Formats: sequence, structure tokens, C-alpha cells
Amino acid sequence: MAYDASALPDVSGLTVGIIGGTGDQGRGLAYRLARAGQRVLIGSRSAARASQVAEEIAALPGLPADPTVSGGDNAEVSSRSDVVIIAVPWDGHRDTVAALREPLAGKVVIDCVNPLGFDKQGPYPLRVEEGSAVQQAAALLPESRVCSAFNHVSAPLLADPGIDRIDLDVLICTEERELVGLVAALAARIPGMRGIYAGRLRNAHQVEAFTANLIAINKRYKAHAGLRVTDL
Repeated sequence: MAYDASALPDVSGLTVGIIGGTGDQGRGLAYRLARAGQRVLIGSRSAARASQVAEEIAALPGLPADPTVSGGDNAEVSSRSDVVIIAVPWDGHRDTVAALREPLAGKVVIDCVNPLGFDKQGPYPLRVEEGSAVQQAAALLPESRVCSAFNHVSAPLLADPGIDRIDLDVLICTEERELVGLVAALAARIPGMRGIYAGRLRNAHQVEAFTANLIAINKRYKAHAGLRVTDL
């Protein structure tokens, strides 16, 4: 079945929390979703820092006249959100996710973390005991509905107010097919983006690892490369 944006559900009324929303990726996703009119909550270990970043995002160009962006600590944001995006550094992934098991119970959790290492030869994928970052999250959050998405979205593109469209595909890995439409609908809130089902969680490791290739491409060609799946 071909990609059909008209068949996607209405997600405009959902509250999206972003754990790690003060980092580059989280802040960029928060800006784009808020710019689309989504209610966004910025999560951080420091509620004060999260509130400061929320105010900075709300002041950026392109947002609605009365944007709904606010901040809080990670547990508060997890509790108040319908959908939660995990966008923390890999080094803190396990501890951060494990600490949020209770407030994330019953929530849709989107993990966009890429386990990468860096040395003199550049970026490379790290081995994860559970198989991938999202599989680690799923193991730590047995009461949550976990999927991976937004792994390959360039933070500088997300953060640039002068860019109206970000033409790329977001690969979605999940055990629950019904989550694909919801996540694809969130991706489609950002002009130019499509959400594409890319298999079960066991397939997520190569999606996460491919970010190392994209970083190498971007460095070589001074670009902000993404992915576009053909024939859809």
C-alpha cells in the first residue's frame, strides 16, 4: 500500500513531551512541533532549565500567536504527556529511561537515540546488549508502548527558523502496527516529512547505526543529509 497522508489520524490535540528537550535534537523537534501548533512540554533533569528553554523556543519565529510550550522536570513531563520522545545522550539513556518507568506507564514512547562512539576515524555504532537503544527502552518500560523514530533528522535543520520544509522520511520501528500511523502523523506535522514503517524493534539497530554514515556524509559534503525512501 502506497504512502497516503490523508489516511493519517488527527494528532493535533495530543500533548508531546520531549525528554532531553534542552539538547540540540530535542530542542529542534520541540520547535518544529510547536511551530505546527502542537502542545509541547520540554523535559529536563532541571525544571528551571526546561522552563528557560521552553521560553526561548516560544520566542522563535514561525510559531503561532499563542504557542503552548512549557517545561518541567522529566517525571512531570512524562506524566502530563500523551506521547513522549526520548532524545537524551546515549550515555544517560539507560538511567534516564529506567527512572521514568512509572510516569511513562501506558504512554506512547518514541526513542530517537543513536548509540554512537567517536574516535579519530569518525563516528561508529556501539554494541548495545539489548540490540538497540529502542530495545533497551522497551525492556526498561514494559508497561509503555515503545517505538523508534526521528533518528536521522538533522538538529541544525530543525533549529533553523529560515527553513520551512524538511524533506526526508522518518523510519519507524515498532511491535505495534497501530503506532505507525500515530507517529507518521506527528512527523507529517513538519512540512516535507513522512513517517515510514521500517520493521519491528529488532530491525532498529541498523537504523540507529546508519546515523554514523549520515554524519560521515555530512562531514564530507558539508550537508545536512537525511533519507528519502523511493517508490512510496
